[in-house]
Amino acid sequence: MKKLLIALATSTALISPAMAQELEKDELTFGFIKLTDMAPLAVAYEQGYFLDEGLFVTLEAQANWKVLLDGVIGGTLDGAHMLAGQPIAATIGYGTKAHIITPFSMDLNGNGITVSNEVWEMMKPNIAETDAGQPQHPISAEALVPVVEKFRSEGKPFNMGMVFPVSTHNYELRYWLAAGGLNPGFYSPENISGQIGADVMLSVTPPPQMPATLEAGTISGYCVGEPWNQQAVFKGIGVPVITDYEVWKNNPEKVFGITSEFAEENPNTTKAIVKALIRAAMWLDENDNANRMEAVEMLSKPEYVGADAEVIANSMTGTFEYEKGDVREVPDFNVFFRHNATYPYYSDAVWYLTQMRRWGQIAEAKPDSWYDEVAKSVYKPEIYLEAARALVDEGLANEADFPWDSDGYKAPTPSEDIIDGIAYDGKAPNAYLDSLPIGLKGDQKVIGNEVQG
Repeated sequence: MKKLLIALATSTALISPAMAQELEKDELTFGFIKLTDMAPLAVAYEQGYFLDEGLFVTLEAQANWKVLLDGVIGGTLDGAHMLAGQPIAATIGYGTKAHIITPFSMDLNGNGITVSNEVWEMMKPNIAETDAGQPQHPISAEALVPVVEKFRSEGKPFNMGMVFPVSTHNYELRYWLAAGGLNPGFYSPENISGQIGADVMLSVTPPPQMPATLEAGTISGYCVGEPWNQQAVFKGIGVPVITDYEVWKNNPEKVFGITSEFAEENPNTTKAIVKALIRAAMWLDENDNANRMEAVEMLSKPEYVGADAEVIANSMTGTFEYEKGDVREVPDFNVFFRHNATYPYYSDAVWYLTQMRRWGQIAEAKPDSWYDEVAKSVYKPEIYLEAARALVDEGLANEADFPWDSDGYKAPTPSEDIIDGIAYDGKAPNAYLDSLPIGLKGDQKVIGNEVQG
């Protein structure tokens, strides 16, 4: 892992003594995974936004999401680019128990689901075409059902990869499969494989290894963030069939995670971090993404994502390539600031909790009030708004760009913005769970290999 070291001698002059004294801690190490949505960290570093706040930051790529989380919990990392499900799962004690919070949401959208060339050819007869002869998007998992059935008839499991059990990718892949009538399997306290009763077997593969694992035939498809879907297209080994923007328009993705202890002990430092990240997100989206090619060149460096700039640009600059040559406009595939992308909404946290409950990671039913309490213990919009207010007061941000009067919940997501046509209201999690055709409802539990109740 390559460290990015700041040249102290050239930067000290930028920091006022008053600013330095206000910070409880000014030398920080942040972790990330090699994905394009770590961009706010890279931009805050490269554009000098961390330095503007008096922060001397080192960025370190991590081997996988577990190592990254352990680093934050153990204190070798002060904070990190995290899966949104990680702070939530840790706080409720699913996996490692630790109180992790997020004062900053890093992006919206940015993921895709890719299948092997073999599976794509088997799916194509089941997909409607446009007048131009191209596959009609969004593609439902209904087109995958006959493929899974064929595998089963031949005595073969249908395997797909996702990046972590509490990742957005796991839940998005499950959502897409279930919307098409395929059961992605359940978890139980005794069986954490997530494959109980599954039609499709999901397993963990680190993001950068997805294309190679697909090419080796170990999996027949995967859900991952960029640039690893576009990499499959460039290598000619797979076809992305749907983006998460098509699964759930403007869905929340990664967050910046820190321990609650860090935030309590370092309130001024935490505020300074969030200020720098907000500025980075603004830069990434300003003037209709005018800075995206500069960001692409930045991310292509080996210390960040390390993929070819051409591959990263395929999705970062407002397009997405499905089959080779099938390039379509998706201007909001990667969103870093628009649509209040950086605000840590309670309703986003509640959605992740509903998916944990839906698939058995939360083994027993919880009242709506529990979802609200957990969301508010992890997502911290009050810290975010304090940082935003400081930026506005300093003339670095516009008052109109922040949801000052929000109660922390987004307006319900309308049915037309979600692949299964089922609306989502974060204030009514149990009603939402009851509306989903596949998944645990009410007091149901997974006992042994079956759902009971």
